[in-house]
Amino acid sequence: MMRDILDVRKKFPVTQHKTFLNHSAYSPLPQPVVDVMKKYNEDLCHFDIDESEYSLGQEVFARLVGAEKDEIALVQNTSTGLNIVANILDCPKGSNVVTTDLEYPSVVYPWLKTKLGVELRYVKNANGSILVEDVEQAVDDQTVAIAISHVAYVNGFRHDLKALAEIAHEHGAYLVVDAIQSLGAIPVDVRKDDVDFLTASCYKWLLGPAGAGYLYVRKELVERFEPPFIGWASVEPEVFETIEFWDIWRLQLSNTASRFEIGSPSFISFVGAAAAIQLLLDVGIDNIQKRILILTKLLMDLVKRLGLSLTTPEDSEQRSGIVHFLIDRALERAKKLRKQGIIVSARSNGLRIAPHFYNTEDEIERLIQELEAT
Repeated sequence: MMRDILDVRKKFPVTQHKTFLNHSAYSPLPQPVVDVMKKYNEDLCHFDIDESEYSLGQEVFARLVGAEKDEIALVQNTSTGLNIVANILDCPKGSNVVTTDLEYPSVVYPWLKTKLGVELRYVKNANGSILVEDVEQAVDDQTVAIAISHVAYVNGFRHDLKALAEIAHEHGAYLVVDAIQSLGAIPVDVRKDDVDFLTASCYKWLLGPAGAGYLYVRKELVERFEPPFIGWASVEPEVFETIEFWDIWRLQLSNTASRFEIGSPSFISFVGAAAAIQLLLDVGIDNIQKRILILTKLLMDLVKRLGLSLTTPEDSEQRSGIVHFLIDRALERAKKLRKQGIIVSARSNGLRIAPHFYNTEDEIERLIQELEAT
């Protein structure tokens, strides 16, 4: 295993001079991703683009989440995907959306718009976990959606998506998932878990560039909703292929998730994202999860030995790639660690550590040694 890890680390130049443990924020690009983006730019520089050579990643993202290509739309980022969903769902007077107090703001903000007029119900965490029974009590027949992060951005708590989907669907509601802190680190299967909408950017655990994200819309729901914004990318491509002049007299929305796209995306970002996701698929998401859970278990054990308080659940079914613990002078310590070439985040009166599969036990132990020394 270690030999394999050392081979993999050659694809991550950051390992040559830094101990990077901050994949829940903004990840360094693997060399193969940089290479394909460079090649794309060089080809574009000479206007020698062979479109068949490059993918925008819908196929590999669909494989990553267990979906079909036609269920995947290109979006700029997670926030865009979440806003699209919030603005296509019908929110009649007296309706509500259920979320939690562990959410990243982008999950919540779209529903707070005065125009929607929806009541937002926050399920409070119990010692860093969200209990399924508490969500169930918050949902009723006026609930439009359960909107959650698959993995909480501060402490790494992982929701049981299947259980939440069952609760939502029993009341005619939808499950809306922000998966930015889970995709690339743990397996996701939207079909198995009966997820309705899922979205994620690529610059965290997916190891891709910013400016690229994807929105999954369950096939049965695609044509049920009209997109909030419409452009040339929203319509059937035949509109531009089979007539002499573009048809601007009637709207022929695509019958795939591309109806939720608007116009030209950042092509180079999606080219890089496709390469990054393919790299992860080649390693295997199950293998990646196993590796991450080994590293985070080691980290949690060492943190406890230091006498520090973990806010991350210790149950492996509720864990992800994020470990958070309380520590005094968190921001100061994070800055000192950065000077030592160790990259982590200060969050919520503590430090948030997020190793990926290419990190090593030695790097985790080095982090702890530096913390002891400060």
